[in-house]
Amino acid sequence: MRVNTIDSPLFGLSHRLPPSNVQAEQALLGALLANNKAYERVSEFLAAEHFADPIHGRIYQAIARRIEAGQLADAVTLKAEFEHAGILEEVGGTAYLTQLLTAMVGIINAGDYGKAILDTWMRRQLIDIGETVVNNAFGADPELDGALQIEAAEQSLFDLAADNGTGGGFVTFERALTDAILGAERAFRRSGSVSGLTTGLRDLDTKMGGLHPSDLMILAGRPGMGKTALATKIAFGAAKALLAEARQSDPNGVPKATVAIFSLEMSSEQLATRLLSEEARISGDRIRRGDIGQKDFDKFIEVSREISSLPIQIDDTPAITMSALRTRCRRLKRTKGLALVVVDYLQLMRPAAGTKPESRVLEISMITQGLKALAKELAVPVMALSQLSRQVENRDDKRPQLSDLRESGSIEQDADSVLFVYRDEYYLQQKEPKEIGFDGGGEKFQAAMEEWKQKMEKAHNLADLIIAKQRHGPTGTIPLLFEGEFTRFGDVDLIHAQYHD
Repeated sequence: MRVNTIDSPLFGLSHRLPPSNVQAEQALLGALLANNKAYERVSEFLAAEHFADPIHGRIYQAIARRIEAGQLADAVTLKAEFEHAGILEEVGGTAYLTQLLTAMVGIINAGDYGKAILDTWMRRQLIDIGETVVNNAFGADPELDGALQIEAAEQSLFDLAADNGTGGGFVTFERALTDAILGAERAFRRSGSVSGLTTGLRDLDTKMGGLHPSDLMILAGRPGMGKTALATKIAFGAAKALLAEARQSDPNGVPKATVAIFSLEMSSEQLATRLLSEEARISGDRIRRGDIGQKDFDKFIEVSREISSLPIQIDDTPAITMSALRTRCRRLKRTKGLALVVVDYLQLMRPAAGTKPESRVLEISMITQGLKALAKELAVPVMALSQLSRQVENRDDKRPQLSDLRESGSIEQDADSVLFVYRDEYYLQQKEPKEIGFDGGGEKFQAAMEEWKQKMEKAHNLADLIIAKQRHGPTGTIPLLFEGEFTRFGDVDLIHAQYHD
């Protein structure tokens, strides 16, 4: 590795030249020319731009192109190709191609040479990022305040860590088709035709095929409908699936990814209590009041041990900014892997630090656009909960519609799918007939009471999950079981389903 120094006029300090490993580059090219099979050891991670010497990068690109086309790549064939292209002298001529063969130390070391080349390239990128950070801090871009500079630096570092700088840009149609086939194959091989991440709800998985990477899903409803409970159920189901997948071959296997829950309304302790209540089937209210017996407490402890290894991370920062949420998700993906992001709920979020939207509508629009961009950048599904406007309460039919999404039409526009939670039982409870002041006497009151009871019986412990928008699939309504005592959603059984219909 070359380490030279020059004086820096800016800082008055010694400044080292960017790292490179020319010997490794020559040795790798020599190994590739001597035996094209060595290419298999580096093809998955090494690209021409990773070479410090542009001549070496050009030679590597020519070797890779010929091998991937099923052709021989050696000193003779490359000399003919470069001669035909009129660039033989630019790459050092015949003598340099021959010299590369003598630089080969051993084919078996090709992978190590490739990693050394990639490592010096990454170090050069870090130097470039560092110089940009320093220049911006000195005011090179006056429009970037401190918070935006941190976000830009974090973005650059994440891009470098996530894909070694080889991602982005155009994707060939052939590659896109391959990804589509792989997705269809996953659905074909999994039970229930679920190609995405399972939600833990059979009927929802059947309707949507699970949660898909890069999708933004909005889960909305009026207060009291059970949005948080349903989001928790889905996050819990996804985490269970990740743990089960990790332990298919190894009982002590560790999940490769985790579920991130940003709980802006509830504390992490409250959320954990809700999960325990759901899984142990012990009333959350009784848990909070300590109104449980020894048997229930023992079950509570047993369940907590069972679910403690689930890959769930909870962040209960109130009024978190979009930039802070994005930074934490990037860090989580880099360190533990990331499979799903849940935000409860988006109206409690703030836009990126340093931005000052002119209106609340524009602010919500910036947040939903940021969440969609995050889903695409990290290639994970993002589920954001949303409130509905009060206009729902002014209608006879309380079932929500897309126009009820609160404060911004951009929520509907940016979302890949929009789901509404609706419980008829919630509104029926408010319509219980009162004998005092009831018009029409006792008989009419009794008739009204009997009719109300029948409606309540029919709606008891049932909820509707309305898929109002799905960019890649059908819309419709899914009946769900809702046990209010445990704030627990589940699939309805056949008897419930028939009764509900």
